[in-house]
Amino acid sequence: MKKIVVAIDGHSSCGKSTMAKALASYAGYKYVDTGAMYRAVALAASREGLLDIPNEIDLAKLEKLLATLEIDFIVTSQGQHTSLNGIDVEAEIRTLQIGNAASRVSAIPFVRTQLVSLQQDMGRAKGIVMDGRDIGTVVFPNAELKVFVTASPEVRAKRRFDELLAKGTPMSFDDVLKDVLDRDYRDTHREVSPLKQADDALLLDNSNMTREEQSALLQSWFDKRIL
Repeated sequence: MKKIVVAIDGHSSCGKSTMAKALASYAGYKYVDTGAMYRAVALAASREGLLDIPNEIDLAKLEKLLATLEIDFIVTSQGQHTSLNGIDVEAEIRTLQIGNAASRVSAIPFVRTQLVSLQQDMGRAKGIVMDGRDIGTVVFPNAELKVFVTASPEVRAKRRFDELLAKGTPMSFDDVLKDVLDRDYRDTHREVSPLKQADDALLLDNSNMTREEQSALLQSWFDKRIL
């Protein structure tokens, strides 16, 4: 049975990582969360104070910092986690603050160039499920299965709102919705690799779908591609 590359793109808070992990488990494939990679860069930049001023980033310092970073994935008892220079940073990169910071650094050309190269290396042997914003359009334009995931902004904001409450990080729903809309705008309007649906990507709107329903749909699409 042939191995393929599965590219899953889409808006923030659509559950891309959850469905990608489930599909990778179903297929026996490696899973790569590219969003976590950008979050790791953002965390490192934040620690160095490079993101303290809104709309300003010291690009020279960030480029030097980027050259020192080693981003990888490790398997823990809680599942796959992101490591930064050998340290598990999964909890730190999942905050709303770092999510916003990742949206900022991901728009920088040299950051995307380096991480895209790393992502392509990870998927060269195929047998991989990768999710992000530009996987089917830039990282793997020839992927055998491309999926673009979306949901209404209100549904995505509610999901993110519930996640934050569960983690003990209360925010108003209006603030979360504004954050979702702001990230959508930044992702779709950046100059380098803007978020968009690839011409040959299958659209999955999960606004009114259960996880079981979307998993079944993804699995059926995958099964057809590997025949």
